[in-house]
Amino acid sequence: MNIVNKKNKNANMKAHNVKGHLWVFVNALVDNPAFDSQTKETLTTRQGSLGSKCDLSDDFLKKVGSSAVVSNLLSWADFKLSKELQKTDGSKRSRLTGIPKLEDANDAGGKDSQMCTLILTEGDSAKALAMAGIAVVGRNHYGVFPLRGKLLNVREASHKQIMDNAEIQNIKQILGLQHGKQYDSTKGLRYGHLMIMTDQDHDGSHIKGLLINFIHSFWPSLLKIPSFLVEFITPIIKATNTRNKSVLSFYSMPEYEQWKESLGGSVSGWSIKYYKGLGTSTSTEGRKYFEDIVKHKKDFVWLDDKDDNDIELAFSKKRITDRKDWLSNFQDGTYLDQHDNYIKYSDFINKELIQFSMADLLRSIPSMVDGLKPGQRKILFCSFKRNLVKEAKVAQFSGYVSEHSAYHHGEQSLASTIVGMAQDFVGSNNINLLLPNGQFGTRDQGGKDAASARYIFTKLSPITRSIFPKDDDILLNYLSEDGQSIEPTWYVPIIPMVLVNGSEGIGTGWSTFIPNYNPRDIVANLRRLLNSEPVEPMDPFYRGFKGTIQKTSTKVGGVSYTVTGIVEVVDDTTLRITELPIRRWSQDYKEFLYSIAPKDKVKDKDKGKGKGKEKEKVKEKEKEKDKDIEPFIQDVEIHSDDKNVEFLITLSKENMAIAMQEGLEKKFKLTTTIGTTNMHLFDSNGKIRKFDTPEDILEDFFGLRLEFYEKRKRVLLENIELELKKLSNKVRFIVGVVKGEIIVNNRKRAELFMELQQKGFDPFPKKKQRTEPAAVGATEEDDENEESPDAAKGVNPSDYEYLLSLAIGTLTLEKVQELIAEKGGLETEVEELKKTTPKSLWMRDLDTFEKELDVLDEKDRMDAEDRRATRERNARDNDADKGARKRRPKKTTTSQAVEGNAAAAVVAKPAASRKKPVGKANLDGSDDEDYGAPIPKPAAQKKKQAKKASAPVRDADEDEVLALKDRLAAYNLDDPSEDTAMETETTEKQPKGKKEPSKRGAARKNALTVMSEDDQDAEDPVNEDDEDDFSMEEVQIEKKGRGRKPAAEKPKAAATRKRAPAQGKAMRQKVMEEIFKPTDDNNTSAPSPEKKVRKMRASPFHKKSGSILQKGATASTSTEDTESSSALGSSAEPVAPRPTRQTRGNKKSYEVQELSDDTEDEVQDISADSDFEDSDFGEDDD
Repeated sequence: MNIVNKKNKNANMKAHNVKGHLWVFVNALVDNPAFDSQTKETLTTRQGSLGSKCDLSDDFLKKVGSSAVVSNLLSWADFKLSKELQKTDGSKRSRLTGIPKLEDANDAGGKDSQMCTLILTEGDSAKALAMAGIAVVGRNHYGVFPLRGKLLNVREASHKQIMDNAEIQNIKQILGLQHGKQYDSTKGLRYGHLMIMTDQDHDGSHIKGLLINFIHSFWPSLLKIPSFLVEFITPIIKATNTRNKSVLSFYSMPEYEQWKESLGGSVSGWSIKYYKGLGTSTSTEGRKYFEDIVKHKKDFVWLDDKDDNDIELAFSKKRITDRKDWLSNFQDGTYLDQHDNYIKYSDFINKELIQFSMADLLRSIPSMVDGLKPGQRKILFCSFKRNLVKEAKVAQFSGYVSEHSAYHHGEQSLASTIVGMAQDFVGSNNINLLLPNGQFGTRDQGGKDAASARYIFTKLSPITRSIFPKDDDILLNYLSEDGQSIEPTWYVPIIPMVLVNGSEGIGTGWSTFIPNYNPRDIVANLRRLLNSEPVEPMDPFYRGFKGTIQKTSTKVGGVSYTVTGIVEVVDDTTLRITELPIRRWSQDYKEFLYSIAPKDKVKDKDKGKGKGKEKEKVKEKEKEKDKDIEPFIQDVEIHSDDKNVEFLITLSKENMAIAMQEGLEKKFKLTTTIGTTNMHLFDSNGKIRKFDTPEDILEDFFGLRLEFYEKRKRVLLENIELELKKLSNKVRFIVGVVKGEIIVNNRKRAELFMELQQKGFDPFPKKKQRTEPAAVGATEEDDENEESPDAAKGVNPSDYEYLLSLAIGTLTLEKVQELIAEKGGLETEVEELKKTTPKSLWMRDLDTFEKELDVLDEKDRMDAEDRRATRERNARDNDADKGARKRRPKKTTTSQAVEGNAAAAVVAKPAASRKKPVGKANLDGSDDEDYGAPIPKPAAQKKKQAKKASAPVRDADEDEVLALKDRLAAYNLDDPSEDTAMETETTEKQPKGKKEPSKRGAARKNALTVMSEDDQDAEDPVNEDDEDDFSMEEVQIEKKGRGRKPAAEKPKAAATRKRAPAQGKAMRQKVMEEIFKPTDDNNTSAPSPEKKVRKMRASPFHKKSGSILQKGATASTSTEDTESSSALGSSAEPVAPRPTRQTRGNKKSYEVQELSDDTEDEVQDISADSDFEDSDFGEDDD
């Protein structure tokens, strides 16, 4: 069974299938056998009661595997698969429905079906072009069906994949194909011809190849029928002459390149348009294509068995080694000549399809020289061209790259590449060439959690230009495409970046994986090579990784390394994991930990609802759950962030011992393996090559980079000498103008040019082609590069433009002195450069790079330090919060209770943000003084000055007061004046009396936030010695309405009441009672019990009332209802209400009498302020 499944992965062979093709005779002695009948045909004795066991030897199994039984099973499996595929066969019928987007030919499936052609297009846009062309040839013999991308490679696909592929089934139905049938002609098909109409790019060639592979795999005889398979070609590039408007069409890129080379590499005078796909062509162009259909239609022809071999070579996995040799022998410039009317299958494979395979390799495998793939190189080129030092949105920058680098693929793919070049989390880049300004992904999901390209920004990293110096830009070989200069073949960094950031990719025939290495190790080895010293072996290194990377084995083709995370034992039952292996992301690891942790019981709502097999599946799942082993860990806490990893795992002591014995790293999957056995790269000649060690890459890079330093020195000397020559000519010219030897005014340009030529001034013609590419700053073509008509006469106006374009202000002796000084500086630079060797130039660049690297490392260190300090600070704060919650309430004396409740009135306002009060109260709870110094009543003028001084600094409480005033205005309530505005920094007093409960008053609860002793103890301690923390200020309310007393008037009883000095605790308690005794003579109340006094503060609003309550305006006030008083622990007893009219709001007024042992001061009346933060108009505060 296993042998058959191994030979044919689609067989899906089971044990019961094998029993029908195999007889096994067993000679055994069984005690007391039991049979199902007297004929003894079937032995019914159980296996455990047989008394012996049949063990089959390996030799016996090998004999069976080499017998005809296996071939019979394979044949039976093929027959079974064919029967299943036949269920989707098509048939020849005239009308076919049920296939979306099919435009069927009118004669398809009829008597003229052999004359019909089915056009398979690459996507819906290509279908639209074909439909435009069909308008020319008609719908009777032409049908169109669009493909959704690339077809499945059926040669390597499973049986299930083929059966589930709707596109393959649709093609069978449309053509009328029958599986396994041998076709000698197309009479049995609905269409006599199959035309492939795809884009002319490399991906279009791949789609053609996949269709050929599909037909060749199931119906190879169809490919031998002449003209059955054809292709429709369209131009990939059109060159239009700007003068006579003639058009040249090119059907492959190599063909276009050859034509461009024949023009000397310049396409000036021609307008070049690249046709990325069929959607680029207009409907008019589509009709023109079909009008000349003979030119655009190419027939595939089968010549010999070489065609069969080449098709298998390109698509069979069994031919991987042959495919590598096939790609290695590819020659640049190879292309399929589309001028012939017939195309051999072998020519298509070896001349057109091979270009896709090479392009796929180039996209997947980087260059050894700069470590970049083509997309990354285009991005870097455009970053230099745009001078991307200011951040740009990734979505917009990707459009810029697509425009200026002739990028012919989707911009979404380009945006993903930009994001990858900017990522800097552990496991990504050691040096990110772009900066990630935004969410570019984290190690939590390996970069998949990056934000959309339209939300994030990027720019060049400061270290990038130290790796790719500007002086090298002029030395590079820049490519040209679509009539514009684009990125170079490769950049030449000062260090091999393919080792710094590593690489990974899968292409046609090859794949590659290169680990990251430490840039400092690379620099050190480069210095050794520059000093002719042997290099030292390098081990992989990942920036920010705190684990270990150890060499485990050395193989023939490379070295293997084990990457291990960090796990530490906290105690007998706790583990802390602080690092994961490279490329193991936090989210994946969290899911792994959850899989071995206790699972919550989830109720299955559909349990038992299934019928038949569904019920059996449910039962099987339940049995599997019962067999599950208990969770290995008990709990897991996650403390990871975007850069750091921390998992706190709790497990039993028994499981801890098991994990220790097995190895913590192995048990918790904290190890991975990386190696250097698959390091494939393109070398400087564009050939793919395998490197065994990173040192081999380094040495190969060293020789090429040293050559470019020699080129740089030579080019720099040439440029400086040209600049010196130009400066000398400028000096001569200015001196000649100043002395009158050269007359510039009122002369013809031709005469002036001739005079400059006769006097030996050196001409500096403008260059027709830019030697210095746009990457160093220029972004637009210069119109002055074109030749002047005067050039035909031997005089070019631009040759002496560097002299004649000098501003008139420069024609002075001062300018001459300046130019002479500049010339002297350049001469000194030339002398120094001549003494400098290429190696010393490289050493200088390495020094600059290491300085930038130090800055980068310091930034990482500071960031790590800030994160560590933040974690420690948060941990201390959490511990302090836990301690505060566990703190017991303090026991306070009566005097302290008063002061504590006074502080409760202002506790909502932090000390640091409060204004400095005008009047201060000493709230020390000492035995000598009850309230400390008297609270003077400040004058109105001083009040205004104090408010004016604090006006520039508005705190949160003031904003709330303003908001309250606006709310009052919205309710048409009375608005207090500036001097009587509500203040939140007042100390409350015990209410003087209590009003009889009424329906309106009883239903209303206190709307203020009154903090109790226990609540205060739970908060952070308040320093009562700080006088700025608390303040009392008398506020007055403007007289409004009839029946109200003026705010200036105060009850005489309250103003003249005197108390003897308090002596001792008993006397002070009596004083406290007298202080909070109601001042209204009409009201009587029993003395308060000598217990802890709690102060209350009334709400500034009464339910269903519409005005602000008075503040200290009347002598007799009403108090809170009984429910509110009792709820807050008040000891005041109810008193009879005064027979007065019902007021719009309840307002309490308290008297504070400051007493001392020596003197008696007048009593000041302070109105209780309201805490409006938790109150609402017209609503009960429950």
